Amino acid sequence: MQKKIQSALISVFYKDGLEPVVTELDKLGVTIYSTGGTQKFIEDLGINCVPVESLTTYPSILGGRVKTLHPSVFGGILGRRDNEQDLDEMRQYNIPEIDLVIVDLYPFEETLKSTSDEKLIIEKIDIGGPSMIRAAAKNFRDLVVIAAKHSYAGLVELLQSQSGHTTIEQRKEYAAKAFEVVMNYDIAINNYFNGTIIHPLNTQQSLRYGENPHQHAVFYGDLKDVFVQLHGKELSYNNLVDVDAAIQLINEFSAADSDATFAVIKHTNVCGIASRPTVKECWDAGLAGDPESAFGGVLVCNAPIDKATAGAISEIFFEVLIAPAFNEDAMTVLKSRRNRILLELRPQGAKQKHQFKSVLNGTLVQDVDAGNYSEWKEVGGRETTTAEKADLIFANIVCKHLKSNAIVLVKNRQLVGKGCGQTSRIDSVRQSIDKAKQFNVDLHGAVMASDAFFPFSDSVQMVHAEGIAAIIQPGGSIRDKDSIEYCVQHNLAMVITGLRHFKH
Repeated sequence: MQKKIQSALISVFYKDGLEPVVTELDKLGVTIYSTGGTQKFIEDLGINCVPVESLTTYPSILGGRVKTLHPSVFGGILGRRDNEQDLDEMRQYNIPEIDLVIVDLYPFEETLKSTSDEKLIIEKIDIGGPSMIRAAAKNFRDLVVIAAKHSYAGLVELLQSQSGHTTIEQRKEYAAKAFEVVMNYDIAINNYFNGTIIHPLNTQQSLRYGENPHQHAVFYGDLKDVFVQLHGKELSYNNLVDVDAAIQLINEFSAADSDATFAVIKHTNVCGIASRPTVKECWDAGLAGDPESAFGGVLVCNAPIDKATAGAISEIFFEVLIAPAFNEDAMTVLKSRRNRILLELRPQGAKQKHQFKSVLNGTLVQDVDAGNYSEWKEVGGRETTTAEKADLIFANIVCKHLKSNAIVLVKNRQLVGKGCGQTSRIDSVRQSIDKAKQFNVDLHGAVMASDAFFPFSDSVQMVHAEGIAAIIQPGGSIRDKDSIEYCVQHNLAMVITGLRHFKH
């Protein structure tokens, strides 16, 4: 069912791209209603337009808060052209039929990025705009609604090719886009008031595929807020999952620390990490923890990448390298492989407050696992040494970022063994010891971290037999005393943190 556009209501914040639209409407003899700055813009083009105030008989009031909220405006938008009662009432109250609504919204999100002044932010919550857009979209059988400037070009083409006529299919398509615009706008306002992070649909990015090639995937969010991609192919679904894990881990280590930290991530798990005085040293130490698993991994550092480190990294195959900066000569080395993904991490990149997981027919939302211990309670046979304490703090952080059940072995702030994703804690302990022995690591002087309590003393006994004499764990088992008593009897240091770090 075709409809001819004979009247239009235009009220927009952004004027760029609007001139071709109003010029074409004028050529078609369309009556244009407008208000405020939009009216002036149109009249400055030499095109006649009718002030909305002539319909409402009210000027713009309350500092511009009320302009179009009036039955004469909304009646012209919502009136059904196939409903005789609606038409009779429109004639009775001199309400004109409106066939086209072009409205955009106040720049709420842009204002949020430029100021923290609540008064300025609140004034950018549009009321009339979303109301008119929703009304016009609801009445798509009779109206065309344009809710964003990126639709102007398509509208001009439609007006020219169809002499101002539109089909029901076209009107419905524009209505669907309009509802999406309003939804995304409301999401941004909701996020501001409730402190949530619900991603609007207008920030979606189609990915090559999902976790596997037969799975379709889309990313919702704005990656430019987190990092700048300097080089390489498009990030995949799996890349993004690992990049997220890498950034969450490296954010635990301050760039202001005297030593740099370098980590290798594989399938979201840490397979190598170390802190050292130079970037090259911490890369060498991080890689040495498990050079086998590093193949094809995601690499992350909290310090700028120099040429020497770039050369060493280039000796292995990796998917992604993330750092706060790259020296120019390092970039020359790293760009030698066309597909290598190089990401420059922004200062506050991916600082999340909440985590989301799709389960069953809904979504789980939880606070991020912030903090590493709520207490530092020495319960073993002796106090930890200064060196042991530094290693235990390091190990506890790393353990937090492994899949449960997780066990971490650390020596001189270097990951030397790990067990993760096992169905029993003792299996993770065995796996961590085996991994260390695979690369001929002497575990005497190393420390152990566990993401949850020890249900029995067997894990402590097993690592003690390998030379480990300091342990950190959250505690909380009804049998905590078993592992504590073993440490007391054998002069081992044990720290209870009171903070579990399950990760599923």
